[in-house]
Amino acid sequence: MSSNVTAVRIDLDEIRKPVLADPMGMRPMQRRVFDKREAQYLLIKSPPASGKSRALMFLGLDKLHNQQMQKVIVAVPEVSIGASFANTDLVSHGFFANWQVKPEWDLCSPGADHGAGARSKVKKLLAFFESSDKALVCTHATLRFAFQEAGESIFDNSVLAIDEFHHSSSSEDSKLGELLRRVIQRDKAHVIAMTGSYFRGDDMAIMSIEDEARFTHVSYTYWEQMAAYKHLKTLKINYSFYSALDGSYLQALPKIFDLTKKTIIHIPHRMSPETAGTKHDEVDAIIDIIGDMQDVEEETNFYPVVTKDGRTLLVANLVEDDPDFRNKLQTSLRDKQQQARVDVIIALGMAKEGFDWPPAEHAITVGYRGSLTEIIQIIGRVTRDHEDKPVAIFTNLIAEPRGDDELVVSAVNQMLKAISVSLAMEQALAPKFKFIPKNGDDSKGKGEQDPTTGEIVIGVKGLKEPKSERAKQIIEQEMDELVAAVCQSPDVIKAMANEDVPGELVQDVFVRRVIEEKYPNESEEDVEAIRQRVAATMAMASVGNTQNQSDNDDDEKSGTNNFVGLVRKFININDLSVDLIDSVNPFGHAYAVLSKGLTSELLQKVHGVASTQKIRMTEEEAVALFPRIEEFARDYGRPPNFESDVALERRLGEALEWLKNKKREQMRG
Repeated sequence: MSSNVTAVRIDLDEIRKPVLADPMGMRPMQRRVFDKREAQYLLIKSPPASGKSRALMFLGLDKLHNQQMQKVIVAVPEVSIGASFANTDLVSHGFFANWQVKPEWDLCSPGADHGAGARSKVKKLLAFFESSDKALVCTHATLRFAFQEAGESIFDNSVLAIDEFHHSSSSEDSKLGELLRRVIQRDKAHVIAMTGSYFRGDDMAIMSIEDEARFTHVSYTYWEQMAAYKHLKTLKINYSFYSALDGSYLQALPKIFDLTKKTIIHIPHRMSPETAGTKHDEVDAIIDIIGDMQDVEEETNFYPVVTKDGRTLLVANLVEDDPDFRNKLQTSLRDKQQQARVDVIIALGMAKEGFDWPPAEHAITVGYRGSLTEIIQIIGRVTRDHEDKPVAIFTNLIAEPRGDDELVVSAVNQMLKAISVSLAMEQALAPKFKFIPKNGDDSKGKGEQDPTTGEIVIGVKGLKEPKSERAKQIIEQEMDELVAAVCQSPDVIKAMANEDVPGELVQDVFVRRVIEEKYPNESEEDVEAIRQRVAATMAMASVGNTQNQSDNDDDEKSGTNNFVGLVRKFININDLSVDLIDSVNPFGHAYAVLSKGLTSELLQKVHGVASTQKIRMTEEEAVALFPRIEEFARDYGRPPNFESDVALERRLGEALEWLKNKKREQMRG
């Protein structure tokens, strides 16, 4: 039996505000980017469907017409995304030129990345540099191969625009990363990097610290984007747990698969324990759930399927890997009129990043996904604003750990990792906060919004100011990536379902450890300044979303998601301090998701596994807790007791005992 729980819910009505294009036809996000058009190296971090493609067109045309650049090369990870950069009328909306790519320089036609076609595209890209034309669109692969053949000098005096930039890596094995390093080192091209998720599924940095320091960052949040929507009112991130004893995910799927909603289903990775036969068997089974399949439409390769109530739904099978079948299907999906006819898309590795299907209402992903980037990209498929689409849902369907499963520890860990994604998404969907030290001036920091950056400014008593320029840059530009790293930290994930580990300990030790490992050159003072802002950011989002969900237990009740208003219900924002922020446990909410979704027996098993993995006392942790031990002794007139019923006091007492034992060993030795 499958159980379904909502981990994150964002309701948009009360933040909705009309967004009008400026006299040049730019939306606020595009204007924010265009204002930085003089930057040689520009990194744009903005959600899917926020208008990055058109922002690039504005930038590219300005660099061609006003900044003496000769060419614009747009590189996308797969051919299906190339359609986002098709010819676009900009003049009629007030801009000074239209974006135009001649057909011979659109190297993203379906099939271009297969077989001998790939080699011909490289030749075309090299020929483009000899032509008088200005714009070309190709895949990352074509770009890499051309670089390997002709070197980085071919990009001199050109604009190199890399979409879905997280595909690059600072690893020496990354060909795209090597291309970027060499281009930056040569310093004769302009680079525009665009991504909706500036982190990778692995632990590898996208760019080196030195290269990244040369980029001007422009950020636009989900919060700002969704505030401008006309139709979409609610976004939900759901988790559904099913028992493998009842069969495969295919038995659980009908309970969450609403045939009245436009749906994308991503079947499990082939190495996932959730797989249920071959990928083709799974597609056939899903179609059987929908209804009776009719003859394939020859002109589109769509599958007409007649449901039990007599409706005919059109299914696009992106799992089928026959090149001829897939090319025709992709061509159909690029046609807006044909695409609008589709009701269900079944995919494995496709229909994630850059795939544009605005009517999509529900994304069902089967199996644990270790990459936060992949999850964000999939959620982005349903966050487009579209008429008659008030609610968008992402559902992750995960198998419960079996009672007799010898690998129960691994299964529980995977489940905890999946739930930790909701923590990171909670942050990604929250407003962007700017925390400032609160002093005698009470006029600032009460939740006002900076119109230039979109940040909500909040004053905090006792907040440390960063000293180094690098620490300031981390706080201003890299907080999203840092929070994501914290949410995916193995120590944090273990602590999340272990009630014996207090939130203060997570903040003081585990969060600090993530920051120190990610930024080893920062001073202790700057690490603490960064840590305080991570804690504040996570606390605000956690309080906002938890209150939002309690306001919306009944779907008929109109909720609010004015984060500052919600926070005011929980605390007096005028009295907000670092100590109060550290007392908020942003990880408890993720555990609450498990509590709602699992039986008490399974929940006890999860807690048991987490407890057996309890993070033992280390010297680093004991030393980090010593200031709190001293503070406890001052406040209570006695040292903390390691046998206390209060989890935090017990942990402080254990740290004190560890330090005493260490001192005895040193004296003996």
